[in-house]
Amino acid sequence: MKTAILIMAHGSRIAEANDVALEVAAIVKEMTGFVIVEVAFRELHKPNIQQGIDVCVAQGAERILLMPYFLFMGAHVQHDLPEEIETAQQRHPGLIMQMGSHLGVHRKLAEVETERIGEALERLGWH
Repeated sequence: MKTAILIMAHGSRIAEANDVALEVAAIVKEMTGFVIVEVAFRELHKPNIQQGIDVCVAQGAERILLMPYFLFMGAHVQHDLPEEIETAQQRHPGLIMQMGSHLGVHRKLAEVETERIGEALERLGWH
Protein backbone atom coordinates (compact mmCIF):
# COMPACT_ATOMS: atom_id res chain seq x y z
CA MET A 1 0.00 0.00 0.00
CA LYS A 2 1.54 3.31 -1.11
CA THR A 3 1.96 5.74 1.79
CA ALA A 4 2.39 9.50 1.58
CA ILE A 5 3.53 11.94 4.22
CA LEU A 6 1.82 15.33 4.17
CA ILE A 7 3.45 17.96 6.36
CA MET A 8 0.83 20.52 7.33
CA ALA A 9 2.21 23.95 8.21
CA HIS A 10 0.43 27.15 9.17
CA GLY A 11 1.39 29.31 6.20
CA SER A 12 2.58 32.90 5.97
CA ARG A 13 2.10 35.87 3.68
CA ILE A 14 5.91 35.93 3.47
CA ALA A 15 6.92 33.40 0.80
CA GLU A 16 10.39 32.85 2.29
CA ALA A 17 8.79 31.76 5.57
CA ASN A 18 6.88 29.05 3.73
CA ASP A 19 10.06 27.87 2.03
CA VAL A 20 11.28 26.58 5.41
CA ALA A 21 8.51 23.96 5.43
CA LEU A 22 9.54 22.88 1.93
CA GLU A 23 13.16 22.52 3.06
CA VAL A 24 12.08 20.47 6.08
CA ALA A 25 10.00 18.22 3.80
CA ALA A 26 13.01 17.62 1.55
CA ILE A 27 15.08 16.60 4.58
CA VAL A 28 12.28 14.35 5.86
CA LYS A 29 12.02 12.72 2.44
CA GLU A 30 15.76 12.05 2.42
CA MET A 31 15.79 10.75 6.00
CA THR A 32 12.72 8.50 5.72
CA GLY A 33 13.01 7.26 2.16
CA PHE A 34 9.30 7.88 1.50
CA VAL A 35 8.67 8.62 -2.17
CA ILE A 36 5.75 10.96 -1.51
CA VAL A 37 6.47 13.74 0.99
CA GLU A 38 4.46 16.89 0.40
CA VAL A 39 3.73 20.16 2.20
CA ALA A 40 0.40 21.94 2.53
CA PHE A 41 -0.59 25.07 4.40
CA ARG A 42 -3.55 25.73 6.67
CA GLU A 43 -3.87 29.33 5.51
CA LEU A 44 -2.23 32.24 3.70
CA HIS A 45 -0.33 30.11 1.18
CA LYS A 46 -0.88 27.42 -1.43
CA PRO A 47 -1.22 24.51 -1.64
CA ASN A 48 -3.90 24.36 1.03
CA ILE A 49 -4.56 21.13 2.96
CA GLN A 50 -7.16 19.85 0.49
CA GLN A 51 -4.86 20.52 -2.45
CA GLY A 52 -1.97 18.81 -0.62
CA ILE A 53 -4.09 15.71 -0.08
CA ASP A 54 -5.08 15.76 -3.75
CA VAL A 55 -1.41 15.98 -4.80
CA CYS A 56 -0.65 12.89 -2.70
CA VAL A 57 -3.59 10.99 -4.23
CA ALA A 58 -2.52 12.03 -7.74
CA GLN A 59 0.86 10.40 -7.03
CA GLY A 60 -0.84 7.14 -6.13
CA ALA A 61 -1.10 7.42 -2.35
CA GLU A 62 -3.54 4.95 -0.84
CA ARG A 63 -2.93 6.21 2.68
CA ILE A 64 -1.61 9.49 4.03
CA LEU A 65 0.07 10.26 7.32
CA LEU A 66 -0.72 13.92 7.94
CA MET A 67 1.89 15.52 10.18
CA PRO A 68 1.19 18.88 11.85
CA TYR A 69 4.25 21.12 11.62
CA PHE A 70 2.97 23.10 14.59
CA LEU A 71 4.78 23.66 17.87
CA PHE A 72 1.70 24.01 20.10
CA MET A 73 -1.52 22.08 20.61
CA GLY A 74 -3.71 24.99 19.55
CA ALA A 75 -7.03 25.31 17.74
CA HIS A 76 -5.52 24.37 14.38
CA VAL A 77 -4.16 21.07 15.69
CA GLN A 78 -7.17 20.26 17.87
CA HIS A 79 -9.98 21.28 15.54
CA ASP A 80 -9.07 22.71 12.14
CA LEU A 81 -6.73 19.99 10.89
CA PRO A 82 -9.07 17.11 11.90
CA GLU A 83 -11.90 18.98 10.11
CA GLU A 84 -9.72 19.22 7.00
CA ILE A 85 -9.15 15.45 7.13
CA GLU A 86 -12.88 14.84 7.55
CA THR A 87 -13.63 17.03 4.51
CA ALA A 88 -11.03 15.18 2.44
CA GLN A 89 -12.42 11.84 3.58
CA GLN A 90 -15.76 12.76 2.03
CA ARG A 91 -14.01 13.54 -1.27
CA HIS A 92 -11.78 10.44 -1.13
CA PRO A 93 -13.84 7.75 0.67
CA GLY A 94 -11.36 4.92 0.08
CA LEU A 95 -8.32 6.87 1.21
CA ILE A 96 -6.81 6.02 4.59
CA MET A 97 -5.76 9.17 6.49
CA GLN A 98 -4.35 9.49 9.97
CA MET A 99 -2.87 12.49 11.74
CA GLY A 100 0.38 12.28 13.67
CA SER A 101 1.43 14.43 16.62
CA HIS A 102 2.41 18.09 16.53
CA LEU A 103 5.99 19.01 17.44
CA GLY A 104 5.27 19.86 21.08
CA VAL A 105 7.90 19.43 23.76
CA HIS A 106 10.84 17.34 22.65
CA ARG A 107 14.45 17.18 23.78
CA LYS A 108 15.69 17.64 20.20
CA LEU A 109 13.82 20.96 19.95
CA ALA A 110 15.48 22.07 23.19
CA GLU A 111 18.84 21.03 21.71
CA VAL A 112 18.19 23.18 18.64
CA GLU A 113 17.21 26.13 20.87
CA THR A 114 20.38 25.64 22.95
CA GLU A 115 22.43 25.65 19.74
CA ARG A 116 20.75 28.88 18.60
CA ILE A 117 21.44 30.45 22.01
CA GLY A 118 25.12 29.57 21.63
CA GLU A 119 25.20 31.09 18.14
CA ALA A 120 23.58 34.31 19.41
CA LEU A 121 25.95 34.57 22.36
CA GLU A 122 28.91 34.09 20.03
CA ARG A 123 27.64 36.65 17.54
CA LEU A 124 27.02 39.18 20.31
CA GLY A 125 30.38 38.48 21.94
CA TRP A 126 28.69 37.65 25.25
CA HIS A 127 31.07 34.88 26.23
